[in-house]
Amino acid sequence: MTAAPSGPAFSVHDIPFSTHGSWFDLSPVVAEKTYADDLHLVSHQNGMHAVLRLVPLDPAGDRAETGLRATPGLLTWTGEDGGRVDLAYETPDTVRLRGSGLGMTVTAAAPTLTPFSGTYFFHDPAAGAHVFTSYETGRRYRVTVLSGTVADTAGAQALGSAERGLTLAAEADGSWEIAVEELDTARPRFTSSATFDEVVEAARRSFTEFVDTVAPWRSSATPAAELAAYVLWSATVRPAGLVGRPAVLMSKHWMDKVWSWDHCFNALALAAGCPDLALDQFALPFDHQDDTGALPDSVTHSEVLHNFVKPPIHGWTFGHLRRRLPTPPGRAELTDTYDKLARWTDFWLTERRAPGAELAHYQHGNDSGWDNATTFDPERVVATADLSAFIVLQLHELADLARELERPDEAGRWTRTADEIQSALLAQLWRGDRFVARGVATGDTWSSSSLLDLMPIVLGEHLPGEIGSALADHIKAHLTPYGLATELTTSPHYLADGYWRGPIWAPATVLVEDGLRRAGHHRLADDISARFRALCEAHGFAENFDALTGTGLRDRAYTWTASSYLILAEAHTRRAG
Repeated sequence: MTAAPSGPAFSVHDIPFSTHGSWFDLSPVVAEKTYADDLHLVSHQNGMHAVLRLVPLDPAGDRAETGLRATPGLLTWTGEDGGRVDLAYETPDTVRLRGSGLGMTVTAAAPTLTPFSGTYFFHDPAAGAHVFTSYETGRRYRVTVLSGTVADTAGAQALGSAERGLTLAAEADGSWEIAVEELDTARPRFTSSATFDEVVEAARRSFTEFVDTVAPWRSSATPAAELAAYVLWSATVRPAGLVGRPAVLMSKHWMDKVWSWDHCFNALALAAGCPDLALDQFALPFDHQDDTGALPDSVTHSEVLHNFVKPPIHGWTFGHLRRRLPTPPGRAELTDTYDKLARWTDFWLTERRAPGAELAHYQHGNDSGWDNATTFDPERVVATADLSAFIVLQLHELADLARELERPDEAGRWTRTADEIQSALLAQLWRGDRFVARGVATGDTWSSSSLLDLMPIVLGEHLPGEIGSALADHIKAHLTPYGLATELTTSPHYLADGYWRGPIWAPATVLVEDGLRRAGHHRLADDISARFRALCEAHGFAENFDALTGTGLRDRAYTWTASSYLILAEAHTRRAG
């Protein structure tokens, strides 16, 4: 059997086993915060759906007690008596499985078939294969036996409730092998000239090439870089459905979408090594920009949501992206991005400014990306300082682009608007030592213990020195041994697993660290970077982290967390070198 390939080992309970381009993974995570006893083939087409259950069997045909080992190219079940089953991706839509000394059942995860739900199972005589066809994903899962013995099948052509699937016998003196494909309606019979070992080696080589491209700077001082790269590599899907370009999902657990600010951090992490993929990440939400210029809240295979938006960090992002790309974007690409950023900015300056107001507002905490931050407790339709700061940065980026595109009049207009909004921000929401939020309906103002109130530090060099210093002092109070708590840990509203009411988040960390550095507070920026990097190295790449213990929370394989680690680790390595 195949020896374990190189690359970081990881737990499939935390990080799904998948490959670059695939819309499915192998994982015990079958729904939000729901862990099955067995690994499942989980598809992310038409949502997240567990389709097939994979159960290793001992020679007697009973469920085998096995250990699991996952590395980027190979997933292995190992039995107590030395039997094993290996699984590897041959292509993004095909996995190969091979067993020796252990058998396996491959069965439909859904026990019941109705006219509108479940999985139908039958033998396809044209393809010489067993087929599961899923209502939930709208796709077929074809199992072709390449060698060995099918000991049993169950539920072929059955309706209603039934176990549906096939059993591969444990062969003590040989092995069995199957291919499992995710397909649409039909394709030619499965054939492959590659041996199983060659499939594993190709998968290992694909990941190695990716990590060497994305993190060539990695060393023993950045021990989580390879695993971070794997999280990105394995969460990338090929174009399909409403996703018109290669996309890095936030996760191949239940957070299997692209939200319209999460994508920015993935673009930045990929920019130097995979510029085309990085530009695709930046552009993807703009493919669904509506007539008002608004970006969608999120995009995934079969759904584009417009009920909320996300904060306009895209000017900040594109400025950094341009500097990180190995080759600057050409004039045509700059023009296209300029036009889209201009429309996105105009949305905030028209649709999100009340009559006579100088400052834009959010309609709900979800619009800020900080869904339930305490800033939004008094009211939800609120003018906040972070929003104006992001708009100012976006206006400055538009001015820079306009100058590069030789549009001096437009550059002047964007710069004047940036100055006007920053002046209004400081006049209306700065209270001597902190920023406040203001209700649009009532005109009431308030402060909170949320880190969100301190996010205008992103203005960096544009901030008056005394304001930058005051914000830096408040930011220090949010530091725990693991990083920046999103709510002061002394606040009565602090919750260990309170989403944006306490836990440490990657995007806030990157934005604050960058703003502090540009404002001249390098020592504090270095400290924040070091604590977050150490957090990821100890606790992985969760959606967020308990601010007092460092424990990973919610989705445990979140790409913007992995990307933020790569961004900060690379920058630290460059500074140290």
